[in-house]
Amino acid sequence: MPPELGEGVRQAAARQGTSVSMWLTDAAADKLRNELLGAALDQWEAEDGRFTQAELDEAASRLGLAPRSDVA
Repeated sequence: MPPELGEGVRQAAARQGTSVSMWLTDAAADKLRNELLGAALDQWEAEDGRFTQAELDEAASRLGLAPRSDVA
């Protein structure tokens, strides 16, 4: 791990009041969930067609995110 990344991880863990090991475990779990969600969405689109911009905007709204104009 590059030193600057390691330092960032240590600082992030300290801010959250957790160990580096637990912080890395949580980060790995988040990455795995995102990968599995991406695969599920890819499968959904393969079966039902690409999401429309309106569908993406609605999902962003429900999640409290700003709609993205660079995807469709």
